[in-house]
Amino acid sequence: MPKRSKISMSVIRRLPRYYRFLNQLDQDGVTRISSTELSARLGLTASQIRQDLNCFGGFGQQGYGYMVHQLAGEIGHILGVEHRYRTVIFGAGNIGHAIAAQMDFGELGFQLIGIFDNDPQKIGTVLHGIEVMDLVWFQDFYKKYVPEMAALCIPRSAIEETVSFLYGLGIRNYWNFSHYDISMKYPDAVVENVHLNDSLLTLCYEISHHDKAKKPVALLKHEK
Repeated sequence: MPKRSKISMSVIRRLPRYYRFLNQLDQDGVTRISSTELSARLGLTASQIRQDLNCFGGFGQQGYGYMVHQLAGEIGHILGVEHRYRTVIFGAGNIGHAIAAQMDFGELGFQLIGIFDNDPQKIGTVLHGIEVMDLVWFQDFYKKYVPEMAALCIPRSAIEETVSFLYGLGIRNYWNFSHYDISMKYPDAVVENVHLNDSLLTLCYEISHHDKAKKPVALLKHEK
């Protein structure tokens, strides 16, 4: 089946979920699964799953289903996890520390090669086996290693100047944890924005509207 020339972001944003779930099935020893079984486990319709996968070519056989290991590999290839894009983190505070320690960059298409900060108390510390370097050395670091993606975990007050500096060096790909809209100023940049406040507000809305008949639970006042 021919691939579509334009894939919607809604389809692309479902691919990591398929990839994660199929890898878990593979680890559990499941070799084959139907779209109907996938739909029951993922909470999507079988038709939706088939339509999503058909955007990239036919992977299953009618009446037979999908080979789990093969399909996980195909989706991983579509996502580009084999590329290992050279990555730096800007900001070794709470968010930078968390993603350096918890994210398995190598399994997700990236290679973490550097962490930078301007806080003397953070410079020289080691996160995930990488020593935090002073921002003043980044230009030399860039010339030597040419990182391709920057994870931005720095305050809103510093983000605009930092992006201008990085963009000027040649970095065009950003994992952005700030509230600065990089794409407005640099429309050719590839940006994935991570707004934790938005996510929590969305959860707040969903909880608030989950059952209108239920009264909200009163917040407990802290005793003095």
